[in-house]
Amino acid sequence: MSNLGRIFTAIAGFSGFLSVALGAFGAHGLQAHLAALQMTEVYHTAVQYHMAHTLALLGVALLMERMKPPRYLALAGWLFIVGIVLFSGSLYVLAISGIRVLGAITPFGGLCFLAGWLCLAVAALVRS
Repeated sequence: MSNLGRIFTAIAGFSGFLSVALGAFGAHGLQAHLAALQMTEVYHTAVQYHMAHTLALLGVALLMERMKPPRYLALAGWLFIVGIVLFSGSLYVLAISGIRVLGAITPFGGLCFLAGWLCLAVAALVRS
């Protein structure tokens, strides 16, 4: 496996662990707090997108061994990572803190997710 493939796999492993841990913490440790702030759905959305894009990152890491050139795959991987941090991260903090201005960051994470998926499609089309 390439070095970048290993890095993406390691980040996906850590991210998947974190997604499950944060999901469990939200469901058990933060339930009353999130309900009081009416942020349960926001937190759930953060966990859902976090895990979905963790799996996408793992898929990118695996595809890097099969597809050449990996340039667009690498870009897709990095965009998924930034998207997780911006989209899910901002929603986690928003849900826990109630600071609504953080919602302004969330769309940038969503744009990273969209660009990552587009790069994945382009990687399949520019194979040599």
